[in-house]
Amino acid sequence: MASLLFCGPKLAACGIVLSIWGVIMLVMLGIFFNVHSAVLIEDVPFTEADFHEDKSPPQRIYALYDQVSYNCFIAAGIYVLLGGLSFCQVRLNKRKEYMVR
Repeated sequence: MASLLFCGPKLAACGIVLSIWGVIMLVMLGIFFNVHSAVLIEDVPFTEADFHEDKSPPQRIYALYDQVSYNCFIAAGIYVLLGGLSFCQVRLNKRKEYMVR
């Protein structure tokens, strides 16, 4: 029978901790980008053309803020999936401890 176990208990536990931290951080960043926080303006990928060519420059910048916000939420979802995978690895490692060969 093939085993789905591919990482040890310490690596799986580390994956859970990092996933929890990644989800918390990225969800908070997504929320702050969604409310157009002025502190995060340096992380919005805009150019000079976004200010000068557009008739309503704030709307273009707000759309860029929203795009970065969606990217943060997508990355948080990926961290949730990786946390679930790490949790499954922890459970498989626990089950392996109780198996007798």
